[in-house]
Amino acid sequence: MATFHEISPNASAGAKTLNWIDNRFPLSKLFKEHMSEYYAPKNFNLWYIFGSLSLLVLVIQIVTGIFLVMHYKPDAALAFGSVEYIMRDVPWGWLIRYMHSTGASAFFVVVYLHMFRGLMYGSYRKPRELIWLFGCGIFLALMAEAFMGYLLPWGQMSYWGAQVIVNLFSAIPLIGPDLALLIRGDFVVGDATLNRFFSFHVIAVPLVLLGLVVAHIIALHEVGSNNPDGIEIKANKDANGIPLDGIPFHPYYSVHDVFAVSMFLFVFSAIVFFAPEMGGYFLEYNNFIPADPFQTPL
Repeated sequence: MATFHEISPNASAGAKTLNWIDNRFPLSKLFKEHMSEYYAPKNFNLWYIFGSLSLLVLVIQIVTGIFLVMHYKPDAALAFGSVEYIMRDVPWGWLIRYMHSTGASAFFVVVYLHMFRGLMYGSYRKPRELIWLFGCGIFLALMAEAFMGYLLPWGQMSYWGAQVIVNLFSAIPLIGPDLALLIRGDFVVGDATLNRFFSFHVIAVPLVLLGLVVAHIIALHEVGSNNPDGIEIKANKDANGIPLDGIPFHPYYSVHDVFAVSMFLFVFSAIVFFAPEMGGYFLEYNNFIPADPFQTPL
């Protein structure tokens, strides 16, 4: 039987509420294990902010995606018009759409920088091989997610981009043509393709992505973070089992991350409000033309 922790009758309402929750769910225990009593190296530098920024962008993408789905129609005849409707008629729809499209580009920017740091400081070596493998899984899921999301506006670049990428699968020996047919759901990219890409983009791949992110963080907190000097902080502990070369993640690095988040949001907001298409690099001009199976883009 579970042991219940008693609390003074004179305690504050907040303390009583927290105690009530802790007796039924390990909230304080989780906070201590992963934040206030999770020890991280003292010598983190600028390169160590991109993991938490990746998590921030994931949240932005999920929240904006939920609001976009409320107005989007996954139908070859209606998809392009529904995106235009979001942009022009839905209150703040243009902002949600541009946050989602800019967020997709930002996701890859921060993830590439995060991976570069992992390569630069050898964060893939023993005992962190699983963290690296989960990270590679996240990267693959992210590419699938971005590719499927790119078809949804049903513009010229969306349509012909999907046509090119799906045809790459048909080059696989023996199973290629059947595999391409399975992915498209038709002999050409069409309504069936749009529907299956929509379901994968909105439900299937995000579930896989979230599972991999949780696994990535659990694996990280099990073996501890790497650092620029390669010192294993868990190897040198005091009498209480606290690493001598470590400091608690909260408040030292949580404050660090809040500063990084604020700097990131400055840049992110500047792009969203002033250059969401980024001169045709983030959103190509041809994608503002409805998909036409009879005419390839210039």
